Amino acid sequence: MKTLIVYAHPEPKSLNGALKDLAVSTLETAGHEVRVSDLYAMNWKAVVDAADYGPDASNPLKVALDSGRAFDAGTLTPDVLAEQEKLLWADTIVFQFPLWWYTMPAILKGWVDRVFTYHFAYGVGEHSDIKYGERFGEGTLAGRKALLSVTTGGPASHYTARGINGPIDDLLFPIHHGILYYPGIEVLPPFVLHGTDRLTDEDYPDVAKAWEQRLLTLESTAPIAFRRQNFGDYAIPSLHLKEGLEPAGRTGFALHVRG
Repeated sequence: MKTLIVYAHPEPKSLNGALKDLAVSTLETAGHEVRVSDLYAMNWKAVVDAADYGPDASNPLKVALDSGRAFDAGTLTPDVLAEQEKLLWADTIVFQFPLWWYTMPAILKGWVDRVFTYHFAYGVGEHSDIKYGERFGEGTLAGRKALLSVTTGGPASHYTARGINGPIDDLLFPIHHGILYYPGIEVLPPFVLHGTDRLTDEDYPDVAKAWEQRLLTLESTAPIAFRRQNFGDYAIPSLHLKEGLEPAGRTGFALHVRG
């Protein structure tokens, strides 16, 4: 298995840094190939601008169209091209980051904004009366799996249906479904560590054991059963879930998960 780890934390000695290092050693010991994109160490440029697209940038800038033209022409900046190559190389992508303000750190969102360009991660495939492009289960990155490894400061009880922050699955849905599943990546259930602000050195061995177990079962873990866009569950072109497919009592984001 070839695994890309995309790591977003500014402190190498942090818990996130330890989990990233443990992932590398665990997977390599098990015989897997591993590459790491350490975004802070790379001094990753987190903002999209005309410089990303060189001669293919328009004035005024049109991010989607310009990124597609630059992708087609091979004129995206070298840092972006390198990350796209890593994604195409990988069988599995592990994202290691802390949950800040209910989402990923800005540098990681900037990685998505710049790397997931038009004609690479979206804007691909047939658009017709029966198909609305290749996305949500199809696309450039189909055949790959992704896992979010996320730390939160608050305890697990804060991230439940009645918790003040709402269910963790809902908070991660925009990343799971809207960023990863959109270009075809199958999404594994996340590895979430809660209450990490109160984690002690004595707690870490249990955390490490649980993380190693998840890593060693990546290939056998079933992905979240998101509904595929072009395979009958959604009306086209409205992309509304067809009547009668929702399980009784289920609403919101959970409608888009089968079963």
